[in-house]
Amino acid sequence: MQYIGRAIGVFFKKADMLLLLLCTVTTIFGIVVISSATQVEGSARYVGIQAVALVLGIGIYVVLTLLDVDIIAERRELLLIFSLLFIGCLKFWGISGETGNRSWLDIPLLPMNVQPAEVCKIFFIIILAKGMSVSQNRLSSPLTIGKLGGLTALFFLLIVFVSSDLGVALIYLFIFLGMAFVGGVNIIWFLMGFGALVVAAPILLAMMREDQYNRIMMIFDPSIDPTGQGVRWQTKLSLQAITNGGLSGQGLYNGTMVRSSSIPAQHTDFIFSAIAEELGILGCVTVLLLLTAIVVRCLYVGVKSGNYMNRIICVGIASMLLFQILINVGMCLGVLPVIGLTLPFVSYGGTSVFTMFMAMGIVSGIHMRPAPDANARYIRPRPNL
Repeated sequence: MQYIGRAIGVFFKKADMLLLLLCTVTTIFGIVVISSATQVEGSARYVGIQAVALVLGIGIYVVLTLLDVDIIAERRELLLIFSLLFIGCLKFWGISGETGNRSWLDIPLLPMNVQPAEVCKIFFIIILAKGMSVSQNRLSSPLTIGKLGGLTALFFLLIVFVSSDLGVALIYLFIFLGMAFVGGVNIIWFLMGFGALVVAAPILLAMMREDQYNRIMMIFDPSIDPTGQGVRWQTKLSLQAITNGGLSGQGLYNGTMVRSSSIPAQHTDFIFSAIAEELGILGCVTVLLLLTAIVVRCLYVGVKSGNYMNRIICVGIASMLLFQILINVGMCLGVLPVIGLTLPFVSYGGTSVFTMFMAMGIVSGIHMRPAPDANARYIRPRPNL
């Protein structure tokens, strides 16, 4: 008990309380919006699960703040094995959610289904950061790029294979790109990768189902589903809800489309549209400012850290958040394809909230241990080919 008391004292003295406050306020904001978005079907269950996730999230935030991330990173082989097995379980015991993706596990005694690929994003960031730290002086060598790229491809392909969840799989790719760029990988590798993507794009598009192809191309081709009855259906309703809200919105629990549940997935993927209808542009700006503050805080902690690996971990977490925010808001506004990504801290999803607090707990732990590493170079070291 005495040890626990000392640990709690250290937490309140040295933890990143500002980050915890931002995350908690944003999650509570999300719970209020979720209660409105689910009022027709009964919001008690959704609010209850989200509240439990918040409490558990704060608990894991405390634990990971007190636990040095270096200790976790030193066991990266075990993390890798666990992550691959955990995600692989979806092939045999996965259950489908509202999106049709086989992305969840129903684990007995837990109050919510678990999404393994969500949880393993944090492990992937730590594994990748440790690998980059070990190979820091030869980060742009073909061998190192092959290892890091191969690891990313392994997670990407496994997730797509076992769950068909392309949205979550793309997060892993974006995390890799953000960490590699800031970590110091030579720009030539990014140009080569972009060139390869341009060459492969026609082939990849040809391999897609017609609905997948149209979902992407409708952004550029207005002749695809001009009436909004097919692939544009979700986007059309989302934009209609955003238009209804105007500057200040129709009022919480009073949104016309929210009350009739007309917005698709209005408590998950399209919660930003529900916010727009009920709280207007002002509500949207509020939630975006909160999320931006969280991203900036993660980057600030990373920049202030004297340890290369810890900086890259913070960059990976910030990249994860930024990608999800941009994609979710972009698909609600109709400027990006609908790929089923939730808005961090705000959308309904117990695993998502818990995972976000895991990530923030690691950032808080890095904030608590700012000791400089004499061997670490600046956040963007000089690349070596």
